[in-house]
Amino acid sequence: MPATWRARVAALKRETLALYLAARDPRTPWYARAVVAAVAAYALSPIDLIPDFIPVLGLLDDAVLLPLGIALALRLIPADVIAECRARAAEAFAAGRPVSRSAALAIVAIWTGMLALATIAVLRLW
Repeated sequence: MPATWRARVAALKRETLALYLAARDPRTPWYARAVVAAVAAYALSPIDLIPDFIPVLGLLDDAVLLPLGIALALRLIPADVIAECRARAAEAFAAGRPVSRSAALAIVAIWTGMLALATIAVLRLW
C-alpha cells in the first residue's frame, strides 16, 4: 500500500509541474494562472506542511491538498494547453525532480507571518 501512495503522490507532483508550465503559457487565462501558481508553489516547494520523511502523515498533506487544487486548476485551463504541458512535465521528471527556491521562500514567509500573528494573538490574550 505505501508504494501505491508514493506512486500517486509522484503522479500528483508531475501533474503540478504541468500546471505550472501551463500557467506560464500565454493561452492560459489570468484566473487559472492564479490558482495554478498557488498549487505549484506548494507542491514544488521543498518545505511541506508535514515533512515527507514522517511515515504516512508526510505524504497525506500532498495526497489531500494537491488533488483539490489540481482539479480546480484543470477545469480552468484549455485542454490543448494542458496536454502539451503534461508532455513537457514528464520529460522534466525523467531528468530529476525540479525544486523551486522562490516558492520555498514564499512558503517560509507565509508560515513566518502566520506564526507572528499567532504569537501576537496569544500575547494579547495573556
